[in-house]
Amino acid sequence: MNLKLLSFVALGVALASCQPKTSDQQYNVTLDVMEQLNGITAFMVNFDTGEKIDSAVIENGKCEFSGTVAEPLMVRMVADGNRLGSFVLEGGDITVSDRVAKGTPLNEENNKIMEAVNGFNKMYYNTPDGPDGDVLRKQISDLYDHYSDSVMLANLDNPVGFTFFLDKAYAMDLAQLNEILAKHPSLKKYQRVNKLIAAAENMEKTSAGKKFADFTVTNDSVSQSLSDYVGKGKPVLVDFWASWCGPCIRETAVLKQLLAEFGDKGLEVLGVAVWDEPDNTVRAIADHQLPWPQIINAQSVPTDIYGISAIPCILLIGPDGTILSRGKQGEELIADVTTYFSAPQTSAAE
Repeated sequence: MNLKLLSFVALGVALASCQPKTSDQQYNVTLDVMEQLNGITAFMVNFDTGEKIDSAVIENGKCEFSGTVAEPLMVRMVADGNRLGSFVLEGGDITVSDRVAKGTPLNEENNKIMEAVNGFNKMYYNTPDGPDGDVLRKQISDLYDHYSDSVMLANLDNPVGFTFFLDKAYAMDLAQLNEILAKHPSLKKYQRVNKLIAAAENMEKTSAGKKFADFTVTNDSVSQSLSDYVGKGKPVLVDFWASWCGPCIRETAVLKQLLAEFGDKGLEVLGVAVWDEPDNTVRAIADHQLPWPQIINAQSVPTDIYGISAIPCILLIGPDGTILSRGKQGEELIADVTTYFSAPQTSAAE
């Protein structure tokens, strides 16, 4: 078992020898799709920027694209809201079928990587139950982490490494991001990477111990600011959430529990609906009987300011506007709120 895994790890080093060409290259892409999509326009979209690069009408279950590309790009095919696969757009003849791209160096490289990843997954999920299986799954996870790190580092200057980097970057802090970017400055050309850097910087500015950052949102001609609710002499749990977010809805039970236990001691709760349609937010508030005030239609305004990349994100903000806890859920959130109200200094803020 471990010999097979180690062979996958070695593959990551071998793939590094495939380097993309940087001069303008002619591409020809043939996309095979379901014939039900005949007559619909398929778009080739830049994975990083969302820009539409090329388009073609699907006929007889196929469409073709041709043009030139200055350097390899990760792109996504989209037709009528359907995602039809992602691949590296580079010079050469590329065929895309069943979401797999073949025919050019980086796409063939990526296919080998995905074959290795699928091998890890298969071995992981085929391990037996019980203590022995737990040990084996831990070994497989550790080896996969080593493998994916080697693939990422070997390919950071091409789109294959970029996608591996993104998978890991959301868990990195600002120091870790800056360390990799110092060694691989070409990553800074990607908009997604620059957004990650900005988010990490803003997350650091609004971490526990810092003052809250204010924002104002207007919905249906009504403007609300975070400062209308926090920094007013009482501790406030600020919940950034959305109606479509299952974990957000589940976490409201914890917020209700905390409000019931500590509401008479001064605790308040504020909901901030982000990345959501206002009508859906209002419906969810009623359906789930959320009794606290809400800032609706905030979209990405607060998430940009606070560097929030995933929700729910809950802040405990003290009476003076200092962030006391950030990003905790469940038992960890309960523990932080309980600790706050157990401290002698809270009596002055009640």
